[in-house]
Amino acid sequence: MTEQKPLLTRATPALLIAGSLGGVGAIMVGLLSLAPAVDDGSVRAPVVAQEQPSTLEFQNAGAFELPPSVGPGGKNVPLTPARLDAPPPLAAAPVVAPIPPVKTQAAKVKAKPLRIRIPKIKVNAPVGAVTVSKTGVLGTPPLSKPNLTGWYRHSPLPGELGPSVINGHVNTRKGAAVFKRLSELAKGDKIYVYRSDGKVTRFTVSGIEQVGKKTFPTARVYGNTANSQLRLITCGGIYNKSAHSYTDNIIVYATLSKKKG
Repeated sequence: MTEQKPLLTRATPALLIAGSLGGVGAIMVGLLSLAPAVDDGSVRAPVVAQEQPSTLEFQNAGAFELPPSVGPGGKNVPLTPARLDAPPPLAAAPVVAPIPPVKTQAAKVKAKPLRIRIPKIKVNAPVGAVTVSKTGVLGTPPLSKPNLTGWYRHSPLPGELGPSVINGHVNTRKGAAVFKRLSELAKGDKIYVYRSDGKVTRFTVSGIEQVGKKTFPTARVYGNTANSQLRLITCGGIYNKSAHSYTDNIIVYATLSKKKG
């Protein structure tokens, strides 16, 4: 499941996390001051009470201070959250300039992401668009399409300046979904996003963390950046069967390192 609140890309105010789907999480973030709730399609309150401590909380029990930066991830390395005020992790590969948006009137149809490929975890999936409902809730891919990912269409187009956000389910009631293995990614891994304008963007993972939904790092995920970045988000932690929700979110941070087309 993925869970997050929508973002308005021209602002950097604080956002909140909300809502989740049965068995699958949806996360997207809204403006810091106007944080809309997120709902993956379940009929319940936007914020789910955490009935039991997550794995993360057990790991950090007794800790006086969280790490000052997002960890690199890796095999057999427990994922922990960085301090709330920590910045996004530094790029793991040389950064290339963002792709400038097309501003001519001739471009009547705006480009969009079509497919995402992550070789390490064998993801090769279509990308759909998700947006905010009239009630301020950000949608996620339908559970009937577990291999579909969702790009928040008001976040930057992958490859353009700023943090582009793509979410996906970790599982559905019928089994594994597209981002089931997202937590296996680590610093240096490659993510490819294919766009409708023929351009191909390659992002290199710079860090990964697992955070409690009540302490989602809004500024780190949705704040303005000086280059083109990508955020992949799904659910993690302990699954609450009665609430159909996970306690945590898995967040992957990546920076544009190559572009073609």
